[in-house]
Amino acid sequence: METRAYKVPNISCGHCVRTIQSELKEVPGVRQVQVSQDEKRVEVAFEPPASDEAIRSALAEIDYPVAG
Repeated sequence: METRAYKVPNISCGHCVRTIQSELKEVPGVRQVQVSQDEKRVEVAFEPPASDEAIRSALAEIDYPVAG
């Protein structure tokens, strides 16, 4: 299993946190999602078929694109 952290500048409230958690948990292979509103950070533990590209794509689709 792999864990990656993403900087997501659009996180501004509890609703953002819940939306990101629920949407990413629907990506096949995603095992755990932790979101920090204060740090504007999303940490995802995943295994195949999930990938870095799939997670970045899912975040962009729900208007929380990864910075950088």
